[in-house]
Amino acid sequence: MCICVNCEYVDRCLTYHAVEGQHQQPHLAENPDFEPINPEINVNIRHQGEIIEMEWDVVGCESFKQEQGKWSRLRPGELIPT
Repeated sequence: MCICVNCEYVDRCLTYHAVEGQHQQPHLAENPDFEPINPEINVNIRHQGEIIEMEWDVVGCESFKQEQGKWSRLRPGELIPT
């Protein structure tokens, strides 16, 4: 799971904005202004016949600042992205 969902900067982060784009999800912010330090992204690639799925998750970041449930508070009632 992407650590960003529990990060103080999730709604301002340029990296999370890019991950949202890769997942074709609506953005939390249209103009993020926070450049994280050394984000680490895992990309999982799955083949299902002719279809290739890619899942992007931020798994480490020197800028990470824990704020449990931040994403959920920004998107109440929505399922947390996994």
